[in-house]
Amino acid sequence: MTQPTAQGASVRAAFIAVTTLFFAWGFITSLIDPLVAAVKGIFVLTDFQAQLSASAFFIAYGLISFPAAALVARLRPVPAILLALGMMAVACLVMLGAANLATYSLVLLGLFGLASGITILQVAANPLAASLGKPEGSHFRLTLSQTFNSFGTFIGPIVGGILFLEGVEVAEGMEITPEVRANALGGIDRAYFWICGLLILLMLFFWLSRRTVSAAAPEPEATPSVGAMIADVFSSRWALLGGAAIFLYVGAEVAIGTQMALFLNMDQVWGQSDAPFAVPLLGHVMGNDGNPGVSLQEAAKAVAFYWGGAMVGRAIGTVLLARFQAAKLLVMFTLVAAAMCFYVFSVGGVSAGFVALSIGLFNSIMFPVIFTLTLERSTASQQATSGMLCTCIIGGAFIPPLVGAVSGATSYVTAFIVPMGCYLLLCLFALAALRSRPARQTDSMKSVH
Repeated sequence: MTQPTAQGASVRAAFIAVTTLFFAWGFITSLIDPLVAAVKGIFVLTDFQAQLSASAFFIAYGLISFPAAALVARLRPVPAILLALGMMAVACLVMLGAANLATYSLVLLGLFGLASGITILQVAANPLAASLGKPEGSHFRLTLSQTFNSFGTFIGPIVGGILFLEGVEVAEGMEITPEVRANALGGIDRAYFWICGLLILLMLFFWLSRRTVSAAAPEPEATPSVGAMIADVFSSRWALLGGAAIFLYVGAEVAIGTQMALFLNMDQVWGQSDAPFAVPLLGHVMGNDGNPGVSLQEAAKAVAFYWGGAMVGRAIGTVLLARFQAAKLLVMFTLVAAAMCFYVFSVGGVSAGFVALSIGLFNSIMFPVIFTLTLERSTASQQATSGMLCTCIIGGAFIPPLVGAVSGATSYVTAFIVPMGCYLLLCLFALAALRSRPARQTDSMKSVH
């Protein structure tokens, strides 16, 4: 009895160590939103130029994921995680240089470096979290880890807004004083200095926990080349389907989030209404400025509830996935999200604002469930499949411009038809998974699937 208990404690400790990574990369990723607004004012950029900050981040997923998968396969998870954390710490030093030299190109380089490290973490940590325990609990564990990732994405914009945006104005005709500019650059410097320290502490933590995590990690598969992994992926129908699903999910989620404030600020939604201020927690966070209707700044604060909904939904999903079949839950969540988008598109009005914010609640389980359903059904290696799924996070760089083109030609309300289409396609993926048997099925998984 002693040995299994000790082994179980070792696996739990390894899972806790891996879950800290989910929080860290969620926090770092969500700093992009306030950073885009800050660099627009600091460096006097156009909207397109400022959005290059987000592009530099998401493009890393497309360029680095397969090399990262080969690296993880060659080095094993723990050394790859240590290397990724080291890369991210160096990228933070580049961000410090960007802040002190006031050079936007260094900001882009630093963000690409951070995202490259995060990509390696994603490739290593997602299957690791799914594997650290009994097979039937893989959906539960990955969703639990993603809940902590959502907590990081929830608090990141708050911290970034405090550090980056004090006194910064980006409206046309507004100029930033040298004092405000220096303060904003100092905020960027302080933020990435402390992040660098956090990453060094995580490196130390993983170095001390390396034997525990390595012992609990799944057995290594053969180490393929990047070309071999790409060929492996294209030989697996489910690896391709899963990649397409991740592309659609990330693209829809990011597209809704990036346009949410502008949507809520519309006169047809909340722009002429004080109804949101009557909702206790929402009204408190938004902070009524005393003027009728919801201003753009107040609407931007409300967007926190879109991302917070994903955090709450993942906590609830963790419980649901312990009781219900993952593919069935994914069918339900994608259908509800599509219906909510259709409501916004077809009905509009004040109620559409509340419905749109609630979509985050149903986005919650999609990434971890798509990931684990694909890993189970893919005939490609785990490294190749994980690399494909992480590569397809680049959907966050392609679908938002499409939504922007639709909203520019019509309205922010009409643009919800694009994510609605994404969710309907994701529902088809979930239905296909429901009818398909896992390729990596074990006896313990048969009781669940």
